[in-house]
Amino acid sequence: MTEEHPDPSIPEPHSPNQNEEPDYGIAKVRTDLQRVERRDLWSWGNAILVILGLTVAVVSLAATVGLKGTTTVYGVSLGVAVRVLVVLILAFSAHMTYQHLRLRRLQRRLAEQQIQAEVFRRLAMFDPLTGLYNRRFAEQRLVSEISRSERKGHPLTVVLMDLNDFKQINDSYGHAVGDQVLKEFAQRLTKSVRGADLAVRWGGDEFMLLLVECNLSQLQRVLMRLAPFDVDVRGKQLRVSFALGWREYVPGDRADDLVDGADHNLYLNKMAMKGSNHESPAKA
Repeated sequence: MTEEHPDPSIPEPHSPNQNEEPDYGIAKVRTDLQRVERRDLWSWGNAILVILGLTVAVVSLAATVGLKGTTTVYGVSLGVAVRVLVVLILAFSAHMTYQHLRLRRLQRRLAEQQIQAEVFRRLAMFDPLTGLYNRRFAEQRLVSEISRSERKGHPLTVVLMDLNDFKQINDSYGHAVGDQVLKEFAQRLTKSVRGADLAVRWGGDEFMLLLVECNLSQLQRVLMRLAPFDVDVRGKQLRVSFALGWREYVPGDRADDLVDGADHNLYLNKMAMKGSNHESPAKA
């Protein structure tokens, strides 16, 4: 399996489970806003200081030269003209400061709207508990990858996984432990696939892998990275296992065909595991 991105035309957002804290990018937006505000405040402060400095220089020059009795070409006393000019400069500075403050408030409101939009965008793609892609985004991506496989002939494999006895875990240890199990399994899925693949929380305790440019022989490399694991629960090790089923894309398949095929194989796998567990005491 190659490491390149499957298609430059398809954006590949980063899952918060992989590359960032689960704050949906809010911290970055706030940091960028503070940086812009500091730079803007520094520039605006320097401009005000220059204007006030020039005003003081004009007043000082007028006082030094002595403009009493001197008139302008319009017959106005030059001293009065200087005072009017100073008042106008101060009024202009006050007006610009007021407008600057209004602009900063507007920038803050726009930044908050940007934060909300980013949160909604990510909630539309990611599962908030595990940080994996959610079912809605995966269904859209699956359609895109099928279309790409039809055009270029690249292999595509869908894998569905289901945690064994997850309801019993919730009933016996509580939902907090159940959530811990889901998060741990999600992290293991993320580490088992490439950046171009999709690890998805399909729903409840069911997960999906969308493996692009991956056929059944290459799938074994991915499955070798997945195995039952232990979760620490109040100092005790809770063994967590799962069943899985997969379906490789065949020309003409639709998204439902791949998902239904993988789901059917998942069901057969779970039945085989239950049968094996049921027979083991008899053999003993």
